[in-house]
Amino acid sequence: MSEQEIEIRVVPSLSEIGQADWDACACPEAAGGGRPQDPFTTYRFLKALEDSNSVGPGTGWQPQYLQAVVDGQTVGFAPMYAKNHSQGEYIFDHNWAHAYERAGGRYYPKLQIAVPHTPATGRRFLTHPDFPELGMRGLISGAVQLGENNKLSSLHVTFCTETERDFGADLGLMARTTQQFHWLNDDYGTFDDFLATLSSRKRKNIRKERARAQDFGGDIHVFTGDDLRPEHWDAFWHFYQDTGARKWGTPYLTRRFFDIAHETLADDMALVLAERDGRYVAGALNFIGASALYGRYWGCSEHHPCLHFELCYYQAIDIAIQHGLDRVEAGAQGEHKLARGYLPTQTHSLHWVGDPGFADAIARYLEAEREAVEEEIEILTDYGPFKKVQIEEQE
Repeated sequence: MSEQEIEIRVVPSLSEIGQADWDACACPEAAGGGRPQDPFTTYRFLKALEDSNSVGPGTGWQPQYLQAVVDGQTVGFAPMYAKNHSQGEYIFDHNWAHAYERAGGRYYPKLQIAVPHTPATGRRFLTHPDFPELGMRGLISGAVQLGENNKLSSLHVTFCTETERDFGADLGLMARTTQQFHWLNDDYGTFDDFLATLSSRKRKNIRKERARAQDFGGDIHVFTGDDLRPEHWDAFWHFYQDTGARKWGTPYLTRRFFDIAHETLADDMALVLAERDGRYVAGALNFIGASALYGRYWGCSEHHPCLHFELCYYQAIDIAIQHGLDRVEAGAQGEHKLARGYLPTQTHSLHWVGDPGFADAIARYLEAEREAVEEEIEILTDYGPFKKVQIEEQE
């Protein structure tokens, strides 16, 4: 099949795409009832965002899903959105927007291929397993063509895989390297097995933090699947609103999202709640993939020392060990995660910029940024909590 045979469609709603067709490209590994590698690109997650009005009119995330079709066969999808701001992306381009607009350009709207509000690495070009290269080439070329035809400033593909980054770079997109902190499971059988790989001082600090957190005067529960109840979401919504208001001004997700998630995503979630005197006082929400646990949201109504670390990081490690998961991705930013066993890890994105002069400036910036990120990762890893021999083995 030649590239000229690929038809690119822009679909404004997942309601116009069947779940079976989307998931055949997004998570074919789950066709027999298994767990998807990436819970965030499944039809049910993206549809929950759409149906809850967490994306769509008034949010700055307008769905423009890409579908690549060859002779009536869908060879790939991409979760693409037209955006009039840079919120909820976690790969920051605010400075690019300001520079372009100061020079007289119009940065927004732009195109974004991403999972809204979700800084987790995964496939962004959801190709059918029978047509991986054809689908990826068609989706990338189609997205760039849409940007050019509509005279848009830019296209951004955020938290893509390394394979996608390399493929996109070969097609002329600019690659960007950033970092997050991930915990890696070295076949640990227990949390103590993990602690044994740390330096003595770091091991003692974590034990002290866990003991202090668990002495908050209540109990810690982990709920998933059928154990989740509507009252859990009532409590967590309160926590989420408080954190969202302090971090972003307005929470990205609506209350309706959690109601829909309760119905369609319960098996994909692990909700950690701290209960004290019959009330839930803090919580952390994780999503479960086939090989990773993704920490997403945290909030509390009472402050207790070290409870944030316990619910977000240590409980996540316990869950990952229990389920035999390869890693925990704890979300964006946060060098405080380093002391708790989460090491710096490269993340990737791709960018197309329509204006040649602006594109040259961005390319120079990305080259310098890439070198700085690589150096920072090396330095931070050296300062990590693991025994030196352990760090050398992981490198």
